Amino acid sequence: MLSIALLLDGFDVSAVGVALPSIGTDLHMSTTALQWVVNGYVLGFGGLLLLGGRTADLLGRRKVFLIALTVFTLASLVGGLVNDGGLLIGSRFVKGVAAAFTAPTALSIATTTFREGRDRNRALSILTLFGAGGFAGGLIMGGLLTSLGWRWNFLVPVPVALAALIIGYLLINKDRPSVTGGYDLGGAITLVGATLLVVYAVVTAPHRGWSDPVTIVLYVGSFVLFAAFVAIESLVQNPLVRLGILRSGALVRANLNIVALFASWIPFQFIMTLYLQNDLHWGPLRVALALLPVGLIEVLVIPVTGRLITRHGTAPLIVASMLSLSLGLVWTLVAAGTHPHYAPVILPTMILFGFGWAFGFPAIVTQATNGVRHDEQGLASGMVQSSSQVGTAIALAVVTALVATAGTTFSQYRPGVDLVTGIALAGLLVSLISIVKQRRV
Repeated sequence: MLSIALLLDGFDVSAVGVALPSIGTDLHMSTTALQWVVNGYVLGFGGLLLLGGRTADLLGRRKVFLIALTVFTLASLVGGLVNDGGLLIGSRFVKGVAAAFTAPTALSIATTTFREGRDRNRALSILTLFGAGGFAGGLIMGGLLTSLGWRWNFLVPVPVALAALIIGYLLINKDRPSVTGGYDLGGAITLVGATLLVVYAVVTAPHRGWSDPVTIVLYVGSFVLFAAFVAIESLVQNPLVRLGILRSGALVRANLNIVALFASWIPFQFIMTLYLQNDLHWGPLRVALALLPVGLIEVLVIPVTGRLITRHGTAPLIVASMLSLSLGLVWTLVAAGTHPHYAPVILPTMILFGFGWAFGFPAIVTQATNGVRHDEQGLASGMVQSSSQVGTAIALAVVTALVATAGTTFSQYRPGVDLVTGIALAGLLVSLISIVKQRRV
């Protein structure tokens, strides 16, 4: 049931992207408005992930998960029925907010249900497998469902979510809040405000301008709210986020590595989608098939990853993941030329990204939650997922600006590939630090 929830998250990310052109035509949405079908979800999801994970610790994981999954289901239904672009964007924001609670809560339920070690490693690998399967299936199903009508991309997940809701109600054990004491309302308000402002600033900066006064005000406002949040957390008796958790070097490195994983792949996928559609004139389904090797390799390799983590630990697998990402991107830069063909240039990179994800995501999440107190598992899960979303939003915004102002042919996309290659190499450096620290122990 937890796996189904992550499958739906993965499906939503990939399927909706394929449907965007049809949505814009049917609802008469401009390109600027259409981007908010995606960014509305990103804003809600990335802006509230940390709060979602911590709320599960404070109010009870079962309760938070079932309520959030109910909202996710209703928002998906509304999204498939509306005839107004603004309402669709609103439903996507609500859906993102709901996912900000279901995703970290599902991970924290898994990490608190299974003991640290082999059982937990296997459980996290299974969760990752379903998320990868949802993404891979969403690429293909998104293309097929869009041919029937874009609304099916929103409506088909509804009965699946309902089934997960019923199963969750029956099977998830009732639990009590892991943390006693009052709810840190001041911390919650300042944290949500800071993250919403920074995500909104990032996703709108490429269109408004990085030096635009509104963009600058948004960043300054986010910094002020975040500073207020840190001050509140250091003073209150029951903080929303115990700042001492950041003393864990393994947790900090896991957050940096998850940024490298997401912020290299998502912008690169964006670049490849533009290149295949605009330069090679491929249709949506063919583009989906071109990206599919990443998801297929994840599905095939992830079942083995849990056993590898148990045997060798997380650090070697994270190094292998970052190395795979880096090699794939360096190969693209070296071999692309002005008109890279799919089979000799792009396909090898997709294969390497598949192995990078299959090794990296389960190992990073495991490293982020190992050794964390039982009452902070939701917080740790929310932190690592929040890092991935905010990091991706920033990288994608910068890549969008670079691609829009570059030259012609593949040279138009090369500055963006340069950036994501640098991100992957930085992640490799961080992962090597973990290996060095292990050898010193």
